[in-house]
Amino acid sequence: MVSDTSWMRDREGLGVWEHRGKVAVVGWGQSHMDRRWDGVTMDRSCGGLAKEACLKAIADAGLSLDDIDGLITSADTRAEQTWAPRPYFAPPYDTEDGLIKASAEWINRELGFKNAKYFKSDASYIGPMMGLAAQAVGDGLCETALVWYPMVNLEGRYGHNNPQNSNEEAPGSSAFTLPWGYQSGAMFNNLVIFQQYCKKYGKSHEGLAPLCLNLRRNGLMTPWGYYAMHEPHQLTTDDYLNGRMIEEPLVIFDCDRPVNTCGAFIFTTAERAKDLRQKPVYVLNHAQNTGKGRSTMSTLEEHQEAVSSLARKMWEGSGLGAADVDIFNPYDGYLTFTQQFLEGFQWHGVKFGEAHDFYADDIRVEGPHPFLSSGGNNGTGRNRSVLYSDSIQQLRGTAGPRQVTVRADTALAGCNTPDSNGFIMFSKHPS
Repeated sequence: MVSDTSWMRDREGLGVWEHRGKVAVVGWGQSHMDRRWDGVTMDRSCGGLAKEACLKAIADAGLSLDDIDGLITSADTRAEQTWAPRPYFAPPYDTEDGLIKASAEWINRELGFKNAKYFKSDASYIGPMMGLAAQAVGDGLCETALVWYPMVNLEGRYGHNNPQNSNEEAPGSSAFTLPWGYQSGAMFNNLVIFQQYCKKYGKSHEGLAPLCLNLRRNGLMTPWGYYAMHEPHQLTTDDYLNGRMIEEPLVIFDCDRPVNTCGAFIFTTAERAKDLRQKPVYVLNHAQNTGKGRSTMSTLEEHQEAVSSLARKMWEGSGLGAADVDIFNPYDGYLTFTQQFLEGFQWHGVKFGEAHDFYADDIRVEGPHPFLSSGGNNGTGRNRSVLYSDSIQQLRGTAGPRQVTVRADTALAGCNTPDSNGFIMFSKHPS
């Protein structure tokens, strides 16, 4: 079955988003976070964490279960678990729903929603999923949507036992990708692009150190984050420069750490948001990139154009420009590609080749350029939801020690790689 993508804003020329300022986020909840599930404690399973996050988001908005009429989630993390041999437990049992995923139908049954009418269990990863939720509310498919994104990390199953990695053959098109390692060479491709970037602009891997250290600093100010909870110490430049090599020049500290957690959000109409507990955070636009390069391996120029095109879609649909964005939380799963977002969107005037110089400036939350004030996935663990929750908190003024000192009226957050992603624009004001 081909997934419906007609709701996407994935091409230029669509004009201002028809629901601009008419949809708002009014609730957020984050579950407990561990390195991985122990396989025993059910309230720390995928389903247990999803329920925790969902109930927190509903309470944060001041709503009840009866107010929710839309349930939206992603099976993205389940796809990652299926790399390992099936099933997880020895049969017999009837389902893994609640263990490696938490579908809309499962959450509906477990929490007992009475008025849910819109169910979406097969949304893409969180980047496009947040846009889909805003579009669903704007289009009237539901009035108040509960949206959750679990990140599942089961012991021995996060790619480590990928059957493809132990095959003696690489059949079909995988012959051109699998030999290059993890995720069918995707990370190798990103490293080739990073090397192209360094050669073109006279940069080096060491230029990422200030970014990495600042992300950890911000992450330690995020109380529910993995490092704040489990490894509460700051990295040093020496730590980073001497980090264990993963795939040259990528070191362990360039990579976000897989964790077991769930984030949840409440989307509703701007009209409904007026009466709720929290200050509404309005959605001004959402935009997606779904294309790839001309071959199995992308180039630096293709990544740069992909993000530049995404930025044009965002400015066109929101009616704003780069100078209007106060909070910027792009994806940082691998620090070797984060500069593509900074330069493609030209946040704070950063142009192609200037990101490493920008990192060396003052990017602290107290400073003039609070880049990735969330701490990102690198600073909090691979949860992905922090990019959105921090954006919401900054606009609400509730980010605590991470609260920026510059203006915080608008925020831009998004997830996944430069050529495949989804971004969303938030604002304190509906227009």
